[in-house]
Amino acid sequence: MSRKLLSGLALSALCLSVGSAGAADIELRASHQWNTKDVRHEMVQIIADELGKANVGATVKVFPGKTLYKPKEQWSPLTTGELDISAFPLAYAANRHAEFDATLMPGLVKNHEHAKRMNDSKFMAEIKKVIDEAGVMVISDAWLAGGFASRKKCVQGPEDVKGQVFRAAGKAFNRMLQGAGASIQSMPSSEIYTALQQGVLDGANTSSASFVSYRIYEQVKCMTAPGQHALWFMYEPILMSKASFDKLNDAQKKAIMAAGQKAEDWFAEKAAGLDAKMVETFKKQGVEVVEMTADQAAAWKKIADKTSYAAFAKKVKNGKELIDMALSAE
Repeated sequence: MSRKLLSGLALSALCLSVGSAGAADIELRASHQWNTKDVRHEMVQIIADELGKANVGATVKVFPGKTLYKPKEQWSPLTTGELDISAFPLAYAANRHAEFDATLMPGLVKNHEHAKRMNDSKFMAEIKKVIDEAGVMVISDAWLAGGFASRKKCVQGPEDVKGQVFRAAGKAFNRMLQGAGASIQSMPSSEIYTALQQGVLDGANTSSASFVSYRIYEQVKCMTAPGQHALWFMYEPILMSKASFDKLNDAQKKAIMAAGQKAEDWFAEKAAGLDAKMVETFKKQGVEVVEMTADQAAAWKKIADKTSYAAFAKKVKNGKELIDMALSAE
């Protein structure tokens, strides 16, 4: 073998070694607000585990329990690449992109099967276009059902919240609750427990998973489960910064997307079970658990039409078209 050929092979080997070392240095940071037993943490952990197994020179370090960023402060660093990955309730960023309030609109998503179909709808294509234009991308879709809880009385019809101080996750639910006579305190779900404990709140809306993760059963006397007439569904995807994604090589990009799909598929199998787990957990803790009737849900929807839906259509560009798209995604 010629000395020239040997030198060429040695140079190629050196370049490969340097490239591999550089790739091995890629560590993505993932942030979320929940504890390590929460389903949304488990989704992020699946992505971290799968990316590690792929052995493509990239890893994910997970920062749970708002240890890296406060819940509502994650959106901005995602858009710039300062934060790489987040499990993020999209309506938290509605102050930046008003369209996102549609992903927590009373009665818009009817059940878990409907939520799955919504992922492939024209409505979600428009929402994802806004996400994309902000410099962020979805790697796992997730819709969580939720309900009402109160330390004063069971909430079924709109009249039951009159005079109570309530927390909901977004403007649409706030408007509906105010329309029914409730007062509003805004905060992330991680602060509900303390606010109930201190008497700042009488009740709250949040997801079934958060009701359990944050042990809300210790502070309330009655829970309204999603049941057959759920009003509360929230889009809480796993998001990735496009700036971070663009820094990956092709093998790493393929691996992160495959990991995201695995997390999404895993969550889809677990979603309905989160509601059952919440009901079981609250009952075991001595909390009364009720559901809404079809008539009670319809009464809420009537208020939502006059408040949440009307305000969204008026204030958001193409708001009515967005809602029409969502309603047609049967």
